[in-house]
Amino acid sequence: SLNGQTWSTEPGLLPGETVVREGKAAILFPSANEVFYNPVQEFNRDLTCAVITEFAREQLAQRGVRILVPGEKDRVVVRLSEENGTEDQEASEQPEKEQQNEEEGDKKEYITASVGERCEQGLRVLEGLAASGLRSVRFALEVPGLKSITANDYSAKAAALIARNAQHNNVSHILQASQRDASMVMYEARGKKERYDVIDLDPYGSPSPFLDAAVQAVSEGGLLCITCTDMAVMAGNSGETCYSKYGSMSIKSRYCHEMALRIILHSLDQRAAVYQRYIEPLLSVSVDFYIRVFVRVKTGQAVVKNSASKHALLYNCVGCGAFHLQRMGKKMSQGKHMKYSAATGPPVGPNCEHCRQRHQLGGPIWAEPIHDIKFVQKVLGAVSGNPTHFRTSKRIEGVLSMVTEELQDVPLYYVLDHLSSTVHCNTPPLLQFRSALLHAGYRVSLSHACKNAVKTDAPAGVLWDIIRCWEKSNPVKRERLSETSPAQHILSAAPTLQACFEIREDANPQSRKRHLTRFQENPQANWGPKARAKSGWVILLMLFC
Repeated sequence: SLNGQTWSTEPGLLPGETVVREGKAAILFPSANEVFYNPVQEFNRDLTCAVITEFAREQLAQRGVRILVPGEKDRVVVRLSEENGTEDQEASEQPEKEQQNEEEGDKKEYITASVGERCEQGLRVLEGLAASGLRSVRFALEVPGLKSITANDYSAKAAALIARNAQHNNVSHILQASQRDASMVMYEARGKKERYDVIDLDPYGSPSPFLDAAVQAVSEGGLLCITCTDMAVMAGNSGETCYSKYGSMSIKSRYCHEMALRIILHSLDQRAAVYQRYIEPLLSVSVDFYIRVFVRVKTGQAVVKNSASKHALLYNCVGCGAFHLQRMGKKMSQGKHMKYSAATGPPVGPNCEHCRQRHQLGGPIWAEPIHDIKFVQKVLGAVSGNPTHFRTSKRIEGVLSMVTEELQDVPLYYVLDHLSSTVHCNTPPLLQFRSALLHAGYRVSLSHACKNAVKTDAPAGVLWDIIRCWEKSNPVKRERLSETSPAQHILSAAPTLQACFEIREDANPQSRKRHLTRFQENPQANWGPKARAKSGWVILLMLFC
């Protein structure tokens, strides 16, 4: 047993083969010593199964199909309310509304779809980089309402192993192995009748070579599930490489994990726009050592015209970390029509108004919301209402709860300990700092991407005023500060806002009050993205699938 995953041998296996059990799947591997299997990624696979299940529920309801999920009872949409610490009335009424909808649906004589059964009206799924096929086998065994699953890998050994695993798990009637180049599989499925309803790409490293084909091969309103593990590139260590792969310049910053999400969303939307298509992000998460986005892809020339105004350049101060966004375009309403034009700018001068240091230019990045909160609430309700369905249910509930609390119209965030370290003062308690922002009339939230994040609609000047007020009661030794340092410039200015640090009840979000599992604890020594699999077993390149 390794972190809850069971490794075992069974009668009938080939010499040297072993079995790894995860979810409902039992996956054959050539040798336990050569397996590229990362148990930390079980969260990724569990979350994907949960998202596709909810997506299937929505899509198939329109086709007259009702899915049946094992262990699922009355659906409850979890919507956290900071005002009273309870679920909203709308959430409590949701089961009654859904029961009423189900009763109305009974009159329509819905077809039911169960896990493990082929549904003729169901979804067509492609896993482009399937390795051993673990993820696809789990889809077949855990996601109801599927018509077919194509598990593709370029390696002949991988394709043979996928076929064996499909047979071993008795899902060959749903899951077909494919040995081809992933891009060619998708390019040949660009016709409207050949497109896939769900495409999952989980490569070792960057998905950029596959994105152009993916945005064309997914059906109208279909779902793209994309993983990026090249976080060093996307987090600013190699901005020029990030630009060549994603068309966006990454910069080193405290908000780098959310910026990485916005970079991949920018890249997806930009490539989709070439074909008069656009994306609607459903859920975007930064967890552990990778990012994962789930986006719906649609077609519409009128909406694509608005694409430029959804993306923004980023000005980041190298001294204090203050940032400003500059939209690439703007739109103006002229009666029944919209007029589109280039944006005006820049929003900042050559030097930062707070610390007088220079600005870096990053982006473009996606500047619109990165989640669809209604969809996230449905996934959260399904997972919390069926807690034994996934081994990582508690963490999924914690992460999705934080996502529902995030300010959706505020891109990026500051980090509290970085604000205080910039001026070399003690870090104020998180609740007091959040309370000061609320007392000043601004909104504030945490971020699932960073423990000490401060996501707020307050301008940087307000944040520094609060830090100045905090420094008065926690004084810094000014004589030690350089005359040209950011700390000296910031603290030498008098605050225009008198901060109130009295703790407010609504300063503590529900996910924090309930002590939900929101961030990954180190599961084992030297955990992380792992090295590439040994040459000769390319099939095991990535069991991130």
